[in-house]
Amino acid sequence: MKVREILVTSALPYANGDIHLGHLVEYIQTDIWARAMKAQGHQVTYVCADDAHGTAIMLKAEENGITPEEQIASVKAAHEADFAKFLIEFDNYHTTHSEENKHFSELIYRRLNSAGHISTHDVKQLFDPKKQLFLADRFVKGTCPECDSPDQYGDNCEVCGTTYDATDLKDPRSTLSSATPILKTSKHYFFDLPEFEQFLKDWTRSDNRLQTSVANKLQEWFDAGLASWDISRDAPYFGFQIPDTPSDEPDKYFYVWLDAPVGYMASFKNLCDKRAGTERALDFDRYWLQENENKTEVYHFIGKDIVYFHALFWPAMLAGSEFRTPTGVFAHGFLMVNGEKMSKSRGTFIKAETYAEHLHPEYLRYYFASKLTDKVEDINLDLEDFMQKVNSDLVGKVVNIASRSAGFLVKKYDGMLSEVCAEPKLLEDITKTGDEIAAAYENREFSRAMRLIMQCADKANEYIDEKKPWALAKLEGTEQEVQDVCSVAINIFRQLMVYLAPVLPELTANAKGFLNIDDLSFASRHEWLLGHKINKFKPLMQRIEEKDVAAMVDASKASLEQTATPATSNSTKSAADTKTDAQADYIGIEDFSKVEMKVAHVLACNHVEGADKLLQFTLDVGEDKPRNAFSGIRKFYEPEQLLDKKVICVTNLAPRKMKFGVSEGMVLSTGDPKTGLTVVTLPDDCVVGDQLA
Repeated sequence: MKVREILVTSALPYANGDIHLGHLVEYIQTDIWARAMKAQGHQVTYVCADDAHGTAIMLKAEENGITPEEQIASVKAAHEADFAKFLIEFDNYHTTHSEENKHFSELIYRRLNSAGHISTHDVKQLFDPKKQLFLADRFVKGTCPECDSPDQYGDNCEVCGTTYDATDLKDPRSTLSSATPILKTSKHYFFDLPEFEQFLKDWTRSDNRLQTSVANKLQEWFDAGLASWDISRDAPYFGFQIPDTPSDEPDKYFYVWLDAPVGYMASFKNLCDKRAGTERALDFDRYWLQENENKTEVYHFIGKDIVYFHALFWPAMLAGSEFRTPTGVFAHGFLMVNGEKMSKSRGTFIKAETYAEHLHPEYLRYYFASKLTDKVEDINLDLEDFMQKVNSDLVGKVVNIASRSAGFLVKKYDGMLSEVCAEPKLLEDITKTGDEIAAAYENREFSRAMRLIMQCADKANEYIDEKKPWALAKLEGTEQEVQDVCSVAINIFRQLMVYLAPVLPELTANAKGFLNIDDLSFASRHEWLLGHKINKFKPLMQRIEEKDVAAMVDASKASLEQTATPATSNSTKSAADTKTDAQADYIGIEDFSKVEMKVAHVLACNHVEGADKLLQFTLDVGEDKPRNAFSGIRKFYEPEQLLDKKVICVTNLAPRKMKFGVSEGMVLSTGDPKTGLTVVTLPDDCVVGDQLA
């Protein structure tokens, strides 16, 4: 296999606010892809940086009473801490306010200028006489020139939808000082994007660089005609000064969007310098010079709202300054929560930090992976579906395979797996599925990869249910068969860990300890665990509890309208809820006679992954197939204490659908749930299935 040399980036978060779940879609997507490609044996470098320039940052620092440098350093530290919580594994995280970025921004500008791609024009702009700065559109409000709606921003009217120049607003005012802005002329520097129209038309349609929908959208802009791009801003501005300007001109600065994508190069150069002279050294020129474009690969993951900058301005800037262009630019959609835009009032504008205080980040990594495709589609974080999917797939299917099988192997066989695979065809099929899963990862079809993985998990659980090792363990002469069945299950679990490692790096790292292995690369799936010793199983993932999701939402609410709710508004209240205390104290003999209790044999008893209070029973009650039952006695018993016991089971209790399965009966116990419960056990000579009177 040829080892590919890949550089991958995510868009740079702006150093003026917190990371929230909408941001994390992109960083999780990129991180999963980078990890998957590394697991397939390729050399992958993942870099990013804070986007640290612009008027907004300058004003925020002024508001906070600190320098812009202090402002961006504080935000960068917070961003890195948030990314670390969500297991985003950058090879380097830098800042656009750096010497490397200054060097490459100036180099690209000078090359473009020397080639005749830079021009200057006088521009009339609104100027705040109090703040002494030119106003971007978002810092101006006034009356719409079309429909006379008041309090509209300087680029478009939210009432009638008209777009306009800020200079067209009636009664304009500065949102920074409330002063009436004045018109002022200034010389601006422009990058002549139309000169690159044919190059860009060819580039956007070649070699699958862009998704089809993105290329089609760009065609609309080509049809409308490309315009020169204003790349300068006037002082005061926090950023890099444009070099080589006439000495008699006021200071000019690079517009933030010129040096922001250059931050990809700068972060990579910073990493190259850090690794110089080590075994992991990287050659900057090999990734960025035009002549090396076919030797290495560069990919950008971005949101659909910044396609214009990354698929038009950026490749044109690179081509015009003799640098290579990206191999691919991959756009994704926005995040919706519960089918709507994120909302502070509803508590669905959730910061990364707030989420991590209440829920494990790997839950979100898996849920996003289950939703992400190679399309530019918005994805929806449905909090109810999120909880159910994680509990069902990861806890109920995947982790359950190990928890159901490991106990037998450790207790009866000292953790040793069988020397020979008892089901080679089953394991071969799951191993072969790894090829499809690897391809799905590479093509960014993460949702397809998750479906394939869960299909493998289903096969494992169906196999365990069919073989019933808990029942086999009670028969004479089946020791080898029990070991074989559980060994097959553990091998499938190992394959699932290989496939899920890019998505769940922490869980799979813990699973390596349990499995007693070091390697979870994609190639390792071909090496089955035969005659191999595993360690005692420890819970790998807890279930999501509804109360934790609710607490996260409550903590995210910026404001909450307090409304009085009449006592009579509880529409779910039934007549039974209104009984008097005296009526509720007694039941009639006819009620008691409805309860059916039978002697049950405990075939299996296990911890319930993610449930602190429950034990799961497999009970023989004299019927064609065993029953499944849950009991809240985990704090009082270890499963082996109840294995093979005779207990009393209420068998005509309506099945109860729980988050972790269906409970088909109740195991009777006595005592105080707070201080101690004792399961009612029966003598060994009691006949299974006999009804108790």
